Amino acid sequence: MAHTPARPGARLTGWDPEDEDAWHRGGHRVARRNLVLAVLAEHVGFSVWTLWSVLVLFMSPEIGLGFGPDRKFLLVATPTVVGSLLRLPYARAVTRFGGRDWTVYSTALLLLPTTAAAYFVQRPGTPFWVFLAIGALAGAGGGGFASSMTNVAAFYPRRLQGWALGVTAGAGNLGVAAVQLIGLLVLSAAGDTHPAYVAAVYLPLIVAVALLAAWKMDNVDTVRAAPGAQREAVRDRRTWSVSLLYIGTFGSFVGYGSAFGLVLRHEFALTPREAVGYTFLGPLLGAFSRPLGGALADRLGGARVTFWTFLGMAAGTGVLVAARGGSSALFVTAFTVLFVLTGLGNGSTYKMIPALFARQAEQEVMAGSDADEAFARARRLSGAVIAVAGAVGALGGAAVSVAFELSYAGADSGTPAFTAFLVYYALCLAVLRTLRPAPAGHTPHPDAAKEASRV
Repeated sequence: MAHTPARPGARLTGWDPEDEDAWHRGGHRVARRNLVLAVLAEHVGFSVWTLWSVLVLFMSPEIGLGFGPDRKFLLVATPTVVGSLLRLPYARAVTRFGGRDWTVYSTALLLLPTTAAAYFVQRPGTPFWVFLAIGALAGAGGGGFASSMTNVAAFYPRRLQGWALGVTAGAGNLGVAAVQLIGLLVLSAAGDTHPAYVAAVYLPLIVAVALLAAWKMDNVDTVRAAPGAQREAVRDRRTWSVSLLYIGTFGSFVGYGSAFGLVLRHEFALTPREAVGYTFLGPLLGAFSRPLGGALADRLGGARVTFWTFLGMAAGTGVLVAARGGSSALFVTAFTVLFVLTGLGNGSTYKMIPALFARQAEQEVMAGSDADEAFARARRLSGAVIAVAGAVGALGGAAVSVAFELSYAGADSGTPAFTAFLVYYALCLAVLRTLRPAPAGHTPHPDAAKEASRV
């Protein structure tokens, strides 16, 4: 295993996290340092990605930006779409430029949408298309999830990758709650006519994280994508089954996080401060419940936990339909429970991926295939499916915002959107029936157990 490079930007050649001796001699310190900085970069990226979920709450005729609910929902959907589309190229960029170099570049890039947001939200009469363009630029923050996960995975041995990737994903998800909390602080300290302050908070943070990454992070020469793995994954039916499930879990988490404040303002005529006061708690609990979903999947099985999660989400959505226009306390409580369930589903759905392909490898071995080759292919496909599902699943966040936009524009009510979500969760329950776990009493091949515990 290589040592930390003497000059910034040099590659760690010969890095092998599976070398236990080198790992204990100092490799774990290198991995931890890169993990911390990747977590900071992803956290800031997620906050910028969902920045407009807070800024739209400030937009009002009082500051010369009197856009209707349909345009505001479209604005919060735009970064989500762009961020999901950027996930696959961002993951590939790490393999081409290195984790350190790409983290520095992708983090510094966030200065563009953040500075533009801080400037234009205080310019009365700014055309709506300008905000759409800025929102599209903010989508770069969502792409950082894929590059951070790819980078972190290269530094840790397989036995610790589940923990390291869980920490990275959880910290990114916390960015959704963090930007809501900053919005609440700005509203409390300066009122609802200074949205620029929310964006301005992130400018020094972006600069600090980019400089720290340039100073302390490393590039690894072994971060390479398996040739053709993504093409092979795209041809596999299970990739799309898992992606549909991840649209329902992660897509719901991001979409609800972006739209919750607007829905509350529309349904109960809350002030911006009242709305943001409710909205940060759900994403916060959802981020913390993601590792719990993975842990429950380890114990009970990913498909089983995901099934009960979607059942709970369907029930919670039914409560939202019953509560809208009535009890705001019940509505907020049901929405917060939904956030927790989406977090559980995020963790359990990702846990299903290596288990599915490890089970297939085990069947191939039992049919006479070479064990090393079969499980190597399972690892390759698992990594590719995780990348594809992450990109496709994030599109669900945009679908949630668009559903609310169409719902309020057409019926002036959230009920059509919530009904569509109920139908989708029912579809996910049906899909899960096609992804059957190993039979009861089955003793897995030792390598299958290792593969199933990777994420």
